[in-house]
Amino acid sequence: MLGWDMSAALAMANALSVDARAAAEFLPVIEAVMARHLNQQMDGSREADP
Repeated sequence: MLGWDMSAALAMANALSVDARAAAEFLPVIEAVMARHLNQQMDGSREADP
């Protein structure tokens, strides 16, 4: 996984009434952590499969 569609993430934040500046500040950090953990999970499941 490479990352999120930030336009869609910001649109979702807007729909949820999250401040746009806060979303723009925090979404990249959240995305990086999520992508790292998801990639680790996918790597682990490949190693478990024969």
